[in-house]
Amino acid sequence: MPVPVPRQRAIPAVESGQAQAAPTAGGPSEEETVRNEATKAENHTTHDDNDTHGTALDATPADGVHPGVATTGTITTGASNPGVSTTGVSTTGVSTAVVSTTGVSSTGVATAAHTTLTLLLIEDDPTAAPIVHDLLDADGRPIRVRTARNLTEAERLLTHDVHCILLDLALPAPGRAGESDDELAVLRHVLRLAPRHAVLALTASGDAGRGAEAVRVGAQDYLYKDELDGRLLSRAIRYAVERKRSDTAERRLAEGKLRAQENARLERGLLPTPLLEGSPLRFAARYRPGRSRALLGGDFYDIVRTPDGTVHAMIGDVCGHGPDEAALGVELRIAWRALTLAGLCGDELLSTLQQVLEHERDDDEIFATLCTVDIAPDGRRAGLCLAGHPAPLIARPDRPARLLPYENNGPALGLLPGARWPRMQVELGAEWSLMLYTDGLIEGRIGEGRERLGQDGMVEMIRRQLSEGLSGEALLRAAVNEVRELNGGELTDDVAVVLLDRVATR
Repeated sequence: MPVPVPRQRAIPAVESGQAQAAPTAGGPSEEETVRNEATKAENHTTHDDNDTHGTALDATPADGVHPGVATTGTITTGASNPGVSTTGVSTTGVSTAVVSTTGVSSTGVATAAHTTLTLLLIEDDPTAAPIVHDLLDADGRPIRVRTARNLTEAERLLTHDVHCILLDLALPAPGRAGESDDELAVLRHVLRLAPRHAVLALTASGDAGRGAEAVRVGAQDYLYKDELDGRLLSRAIRYAVERKRSDTAERRLAEGKLRAQENARLERGLLPTPLLEGSPLRFAARYRPGRSRALLGGDFYDIVRTPDGTVHAMIGDVCGHGPDEAALGVELRIAWRALTLAGLCGDELLSTLQQVLEHERDDDEIFATLCTVDIAPDGRRAGLCLAGHPAPLIARPDRPARLLPYENNGPALGLLPGARWPRMQVELGAEWSLMLYTDGLIEGRIGEGRERLGQDGMVEMIRRQLSEGLSGEALLRAAVNEVRELNGGELTDDVAVVLLDRVATR
């Protein structure tokens, strides 16, 4: 499963837009680079309303990114500032920049209120490179230098305000005094110690092979110790900081893309294509992940038609949020489909699903609610089983929409070993609409108070929308959008809704 990438701190001063890499021959000047990168940052800033359009039939990822799956990543801008964060979320896999007004001009370029650039020199003989203490940043201000004579001191001095590390490769690595098996052991140790910092390697004059190997291992650049001068070192520091930021941004974008692809695969597992070939029933569905996580949750559903003509529908919800719960939801859905096609239903099916849940969950506190409906081949009757799940809603032309009976609701799966789930027979009639949903649809708040919509509020809402002539996908879209509006913004829980319609033949 993808591992969340930790939020990176804001990038100060020279590490941001004022710290340009040295221009290449024939390329833009440093000022042009800052302007171009500032424009690029503004152009890339996006707004994500996370409007997931979801039916199982159009749940097809494009270039590995599914329409309902948010991804994370970063944008690297050469003109960032202390108020710009490099972490954000977007449904396209590219992050937005979060800009603070502190110390930021109207163009997004950092103003004069910069943090002083800090360099950590790790060198057992600091006097061997006196030029290090006379460095100036791009604005002509002194660069603050901290000196560590060994790695123990370096670890103590390596705080968050350090922007770059200047490391002498000749230093002995911890526990390897006098040994030379790995010439870059000290560099590897520093990279483990400071994975987010830019690192410049110092090596002996002419030892280009060792310097190049240091860059391959993870340093941003290498310099010859006896050829240092202030201008070269100052430019190398700015280049190293920018290169580190660029590498970090590229890595996070790649991780975000992989996460989006994994989420798309999970969503396809949670929201499959229904198997309704040969059935007169019409199907529609809507799925919307909770915006607070921008990841999939544990809601899942499925519909299959068995050879005898019975249509089996299911919707469920694993407690908790995130990819682990989504993966468990996928397992339960696949198990339900396999068991249903094998001929199980009612209490026998739910008992087997509980065993699957107990074996697959990571925590004994994890449980899942479930609603199963098996509709007779003639479409007029159905068997209903509820495992701690809200009762479905039925609407018919001759009477107002209402909830199906829920008095014999059994416990959620995973709560009580040896539990039983009674199967209730319900009459559907000749023409009807049956809506299955997860609790995300009814737990949203109404206005600014603590009151929630609840099942009664949902029933009244659906009655009104049906009276307005809405049906099928349009009905589900309107229901989810209205619940979101009543909540005053994005819902905190995932919402999955399935609608089955039977129109009487004339």
